[in-house]
Amino acid sequence: MRIRIIGGPGSGKSTLARQLSGQYGIPHYDLDDLQWDNAGEYGVKRAAEERDAMLAEILARKDWIIEGVYYAWCRQSFADADAIYLLSVPRRTYRSRLIRRFVRRRLGLEPGKRETLRSLRDLLCWADKYQRENMVEIRALLAQYGHNVIEQ
Repeated sequence: MRIRIIGGPGSGKSTLARQLSGQYGIPHYDLDDLQWDNAGEYGVKRAAEERDAMLAEILARKDWIIEGVYYAWCRQSFADADAIYLLSVPRRTYRSRLIRRFVRRRLGLEPGKRETLRSLRDLLCWADKYQRENMVEIRALLAQYGHNVIEQ
């Protein structure tokens, strides 16, 4: 089974991926791990060739769950998916989740990236823009896969 989960920051993608992974016994992959080189300084992108090769390795597997906000460079994941989950939550929900995650990471209660108050502010602004603009593009893209898109 191949499942693709997409939605804005704080929409619940990682949580749903973990739940489905446990339910079906399928590995899940976070596209942030492909997009960002988390070994060094926060906010450094991987080379597109390296990122694309990593994605190709995942897509070649029989079963996978892929989650992330990205859609432009990973369209093949939509074409190959048996089911696509599109997550969209109210602004107050995703913003409170992002703030809560930031605090939990800063307190060491949850693993994560080395975020700052500035990066949190930037993420909140970007999340608003993503909901307002990118979700329109995503819905148009997913219209061609309408038979297997589950919107939550």
